[in-house]
Amino acid sequence: MNDQQHPYDPYYPQPQIIGYDEYGQPVYQQPQAQQQAPAQHYDPYGGQQQPQQAYGYDPYAQQQPVQEPVQPAPYEPYAQQGYAYPSYDTGQQQWAAQAEPAPAPVQAPVQAAPTAPAAPAPVAAPAGVPGQRPASERSAAPRQDEDDRAYRTEQFSFIEEPDEDSEDVIDWLKFTESRSERREEARRRGRNRIVALVVVLVLAVAGGVGYLWSAGLLPGSSDPEGKSGNTATGPQQRDTIVVHLHDLKNGNTSTALLVDNTTTRQGTTVLLPNSVVVADSEGAGTTLGKSVEDDGSSGTREAIGNLLGTKITGTWRLDTPYLENLVESVSSIEVDTDTDVPDTKKGAEPLVEQGEKQTLNGRAAVAYATYRAPGEAEAKQLQRFGQVMYGVLRKFSSDPEAATVTIETLQQILDPSLPEKDLAASLAKLAEHAKIGDYKTALLPVGQDGALTDGASDSVVKDILGGKVTAPEAGEVPHVSVRDGSGKKAAEAARVALINGGYAFVGGAEAPTREESQVLYGDDAQKATAAEVAKTLGLPAGSVEKGKPSGTIAVTVILGRDYKVPGAR
Repeated sequence: MNDQQHPYDPYYPQPQIIGYDEYGQPVYQQPQAQQQAPAQHYDPYGGQQQPQQAYGYDPYAQQQPVQEPVQPAPYEPYAQQGYAYPSYDTGQQQWAAQAEPAPAPVQAPVQAAPTAPAAPAPVAAPAGVPGQRPASERSAAPRQDEDDRAYRTEQFSFIEEPDEDSEDVIDWLKFTESRSERREEARRRGRNRIVALVVVLVLAVAGGVGYLWSAGLLPGSSDPEGKSGNTATGPQQRDTIVVHLHDLKNGNTSTALLVDNTTTRQGTTVLLPNSVVVADSEGAGTTLGKSVEDDGSSGTREAIGNLLGTKITGTWRLDTPYLENLVESVSSIEVDTDTDVPDTKKGAEPLVEQGEKQTLNGRAAVAYATYRAPGEAEAKQLQRFGQVMYGVLRKFSSDPEAATVTIETLQQILDPSLPEKDLAASLAKLAEHAKIGDYKTALLPVGQDGALTDGASDSVVKDILGGKVTAPEAGEVPHVSVRDGSGKKAAEAARVALINGGYAFVGGAEAPTREESQVLYGDDAQKATAAEVAKTLGLPAGSVEKGKPSGTIAVTVILGRDYKVPGAR
């Protein structure tokens, strides 16, 4: 065990720093030697107690007697290491600051002369103080080896310990960087989504505007007459069926054409008055109402097709009980009624009340569709029938399979020309138009004589049905219409004379009374026919004139007072 004092001895006095030299090294204050007897000092390393030597080393001056005792400095167990301190025992080895200090040379104590103080012997600088040199050498410039020695790193203790905070900082920097990247990526994706959404919206708006324009639903895109804006140039494809409503209570019938224009995506109900003149199976003229009763569905379908110049694919006979069941199957309909329909029961409230958006069940719908007030025109009843059909189509399924199920549940006997599946498919297409408003109802214009009016060929026949009203071709039986203005009730006599002469009689309407009769033809090809008609009726040749006969009629005869009824006196 080394007998030197340990620098961490609690009774070991610590030097005090009084300044720094020109190399940045600390300069310590050296305590003076004690005059008292040396105190016994405890060696924590087990060495024997050594007498405490006076601490009086001064590297810059001669040693002086110590006047006051040195008090031990408090123990600092965590004091900074790396500096050496001078030993208190002169002549003993000094402690070094290095981990394995080399022993310092022992300096013999200096004895003072009894008469005169002698110059003290030079004392070497303590080995434990790095870079500290005698005063004689401080003024001189340091040599290279001294400069290197003064700043040698092994004189200091640098301990590199892992710092957890530094790892946290690195992790935080990585986190903030990755979060910034994620935010930038999210913003970029957001911008891309916004751009894509804008593109989709623009395409959707453009598509919607294009559809509305093609459907004629945009303002200004419809035709001047307020008809549907669905127009198409060139040939158009149509699917037309005829429906006959039979009122089993009074025996009346109502006829309409259901037209599906697949080219313009437009549905229409064309109402046909019973008074319109058609040709029967023998070629003679008859009314539509009589044709339905006498010629049946097949003959009437052909007669209507010939009159309007259009093709009819099938016939749907709809009796009033089946109409009632049909309305009930679609859970009632909604109609803007134009009149009250009384109930057949005495004292009961009206079965149908006048007003907008009236809900009608099956029984009320049948009563409204067949109602005709006394003295009311047939066109009023036909319009009510058209309203009921439109209300049914709006509630009818647009799915062909579901529509087929609905028709099958009616259990009605259909015409062979229109089986259940075909009828359901036609009604489903019409229902699709009715649900979006691409549907309308039109009345076929008919004159008093039952012939088509001049406007019928353009408004209904050509635009809706795609037909054409033409004069009879060569070899066909000429159709002749008669208007009685003689005041003699001579229409029946004229009809018999024309039929016997081989002509097809069409109509027998009344006309204002006039003196002279007229025989009118529209086409120059029918001029000879008009002359033959005048001879058949006993009219003068001067009565034949070019004019406007009704519809497909080849010749129109207007009887006057000059007409002599055969057999009359």
